[in-house]
Amino acid sequence: MKPATQLEPAPAWSEAGQHAMSAQASHDDTARFNFLANFNKYMANVVVAGNHIAFEHRAGPRWEQSHGRWPADRREIRAAMSEDPYYRMWSALRRTGMEMRQQAGRSLVLPQAGALRDRAAALNSGRDTLQLQPTPVPRYQSEVDNHCMPGGYFAEYFDGDVSAAANYDAGMFATTTGLFGQFLDGAGRGTANWVQAVRPDWQPKRILDVGCGLGHNTLPLAKAFPDAQIYALDTAAPMLRFGHARAVGFGIHNIIFQQSNVETLPFADGFFDLIYSTMFLHETSHSALRNVLREVRRALADDGLHLHLEQPPYHNMPIFEQFLRDWDCQHNNEPFWSALHDTHLPSLLAELGFSQDEIFETEIHALVEEVMPKVGQEVEDYGRGGKWYACGSGRINDRWSP
Repeated sequence: MKPATQLEPAPAWSEAGQHAMSAQASHDDTARFNFLANFNKYMANVVVAGNHIAFEHRAGPRWEQSHGRWPADRREIRAAMSEDPYYRMWSALRRTGMEMRQQAGRSLVLPQAGALRDRAAALNSGRDTLQLQPTPVPRYQSEVDNHCMPGGYFAEYFDGDVSAAANYDAGMFATTTGLFGQFLDGAGRGTANWVQAVRPDWQPKRILDVGCGLGHNTLPLAKAFPDAQIYALDTAAPMLRFGHARAVGFGIHNIIFQQSNVETLPFADGFFDLIYSTMFLHETSHSALRNVLREVRRALADDGLHLHLEQPPYHNMPIFEQFLRDWDCQHNNEPFWSALHDTHLPSLLAELGFSQDEIFETEIHALVEEVMPKVGQEVEDYGRGGKWYACGSGRINDRWSP
């Protein structure tokens, strides 16, 4: 870890890639995002380290004195640290940073929400590749504002609104300090690279992205497999409107953005050759996770491939790192984060009937432009780095390694 004085600045927000649906930023908008990006980088590289010192020298010994033993798991560490002033400072700063990020995004997009709606409507007009139909928002989504985002992914203040998606799109570059690339598609590009490596010369005909959001990571698969028909599913209409318009602006037309609950996929058995998701499973409840994976199994072709990108599971992870990563569940409106990362996904896939011989775990690394920071040289912010754990099943080239 570099001393604070040697930290390189985060990429300027003005380096984020511009596209047909980009919100128009003022000097002050840009300055807010630049502050947030460097604040996040400083928190991830410098401030977080004090938590371990506080635990080893204060919170841990206090727990040992009162309980006669050292904290045994992440929950006991959280209990021990909950009154420590350093941890409380770090946690408050991190939460405040998330709230400031949402305020910065809303300050940018809400004054131009009408113009963004009209731009999306013009790009989407007359195209049958945007398919919206009323879809109830699952309660496990509607009950919380994920990531402190007011109204979550579903907020609509008027007909045709896309401001929730525009906010998400604008702020993610600062939240991730550029680690996802100029167009926030590092996970999708990494996935496309991985698929082509483990199945050379494979040309899937139909691809499904479940929980696609606004399609940041759908577009790289569309570019990698231009002859495939790609379906991008989500329940949030604002995300789909924005994402479809964004794809049209990039000249990508082989993606159908469809509003649907992925717990009941509207496709025939064996319809898809490739199914994947990026940072979606932790947004689902215990039962919904199993429903989604059952549907994946049903809709996957016999020789198909599926994989799901997430943050690392907790098994075999040091308990103090578990504690730090678990912060999002406790303080960032991610109620299913802990349960998902406690789940041993290979065992769950086997339980749900996927072929045990073809279940795999791997890593997917973000692919980013040369002007962006090298992922390997950066410090992950306990959930917002440029590298993902992935689990899935299907025949793959076992000579591949990350």
